[in-house]
Amino acid sequence: MSSAARKRPEDLRSHRWFGPDDLRSFGHRSRTKGMGFDTEDFAGKPVIALLNTWSDLNTCHSHLRERAEQVKRGVWQAGGFPVELPVMSLSEQFMKPTSMLYRNLTAMEVEETLRCHPIDGAVLMGGCDKTVPALLMGALTMDLPCVFLPAGPMLKGRWRNETLGSGSDAWKFWAERCAGKIGCDAWREIEDGIARSPGVCMTMGTAATMACVVEALGFIFPGAASIPAVQSAHSRLAVACGRRAVEMVWQDVRPSRIATRAAFENAVTTLMAIGGSTNAIVHLIALAGRAGTKLTLDDFDRVSRRTPLLADMRPTGRFLMEDFHDAGGVPALLGRIRDLLDLGCLNVVGKTLGEAIDGAEVLDDQVIRPRDGALASEGGMAVLRGNLAPDGCVIKHLAAEPRLRQHTGPALVFRDYPDLKARIDRDDLPVTADSVIVLQNAGPVGAPGMPEWGMLPIPKKLLKAGVRDMVRLSDARMSGTSYGACVLHIAPESAAGGPLAWVQDGDLIELDVAGRRLHWHVSDEEIARRRAAWNAPAPRFARGYGKLFSEEVTQAHEGCDFRFLHHGPPTPEPDIF
Repeated sequence: MSSAARKRPEDLRSHRWFGPDDLRSFGHRSRTKGMGFDTEDFAGKPVIALLNTWSDLNTCHSHLRERAEQVKRGVWQAGGFPVELPVMSLSEQFMKPTSMLYRNLTAMEVEETLRCHPIDGAVLMGGCDKTVPALLMGALTMDLPCVFLPAGPMLKGRWRNETLGSGSDAWKFWAERCAGKIGCDAWREIEDGIARSPGVCMTMGTAATMACVVEALGFIFPGAASIPAVQSAHSRLAVACGRRAVEMVWQDVRPSRIATRAAFENAVTTLMAIGGSTNAIVHLIALAGRAGTKLTLDDFDRVSRRTPLLADMRPTGRFLMEDFHDAGGVPALLGRIRDLLDLGCLNVVGKTLGEAIDGAEVLDDQVIRPRDGALASEGGMAVLRGNLAPDGCVIKHLAAEPRLRQHTGPALVFRDYPDLKARIDRDDLPVTADSVIVLQNAGPVGAPGMPEWGMLPIPKKLLKAGVRDMVRLSDARMSGTSYGACVLHIAPESAAGGPLAWVQDGDLIELDVAGRRLHWHVSDEEIARRRAAWNAPAPRFARGYGKLFSEEVTQAHEGCDFRFLHHGPPTPEPDIF
């Protein structure tokens, strides 16, 4: 990126707050001095916001308080003025019913935090599932120079002689406990060993997926998405992000120069090559919308069909993020599919994607497979359509038992999640291994917030009989660490009057992954009768953010963003000083 048009100090956005010789700027300078800073600390220097999502209720980010001090060191080194600003922390573990309900709220907070303060550039600090898209959505809309510091994956888990992967092995061993094959003592040992350090899930869950695709998009340093959270290299990365943010301000390198249509295609290609989380589809659609680019479900399916699955990562494969990093990380993987990428796209370090992956070497062919030894000839996701999902739905089919990728069975319907919890393990539940379990009212409006309920539990009576997978349908999402024959993101959702709302027990439902088809074997006349008899659920919220969310959120195939936040004319800068 050329430095020919470098900004002057008086061109800085923060100069409007600190530079003029007037009463208002006197107030800004004097209050800054009241915090112990001298004029030399901030005058004529880029003000770099550290948007920190640290929280005592977010394991993924529990080391970010320390990392913030390291980012500040980098900003000072480069001649900038660092200011740490807290942003709502989206904890996947603790927020109910789902952190997805608050992704858009954090995105709004990021946008307005950057807009209303004397900020020239930013380091975005986060990693937990919804935090990554939330931070970047707000930053894309505000369009100030920024670099993303990913939280990094936690260390590999351990139980006795087994390596544990967060999320994925929790589901696996819980099924075994429900089947009576694991006792309480062993279960507690697994609890103690599955999350051994700060950082995000070390499987290729949503957090790790989003870090990888955001690196491919251009906002994370090459190779940095997979650095484990507790390695010294992660501390050095924090310092480097601070230094680079200052230089990006002087060069005026804005997100709009990086987040191009071609860059989003690269991100989607990366998603398919790593066998990443289905949640990334929703988030990338939302991010593209903020950048003024339209991504559709058909784009994901098209890219999936051409992209080999090369990362042998749990839950689809065998390895964990620490192994992926040691094998060469994102640059090494992209080097093996460079013919499928637009190599001219720019990134935050001032290089093209082609330059970033030149010379990258795969150090373990078991973790990152060669093209002729790919796990699959196409990506691990498929987009399905049919009379049950007019606007589409998705399945991570390579994480399902092969026998279920083409299946027809009778529906067993649960009207909402409480109904599922109340009945799923009853001994008299009318279910067989051929049944298709259906969960209604679990989408953006119906749940609310489209929680990760999509890996619907296998009934205990079937677990005890040895069943470990069956076809399951919902308008919910599922954790990126989950697996199974789960059809997700059915759109329109049932609470919005989608056909899923009218499914009844015993209806035959056909899943055909190869044919990209989800068909409900009910006549058009019967569908019309059921539609006419259906009553929309009463609104869940009468006030507050919940009401705003329910009225403005779009459906899954549109990214679940708010309609009023879609890309358009920029919001005016503050003009009263």
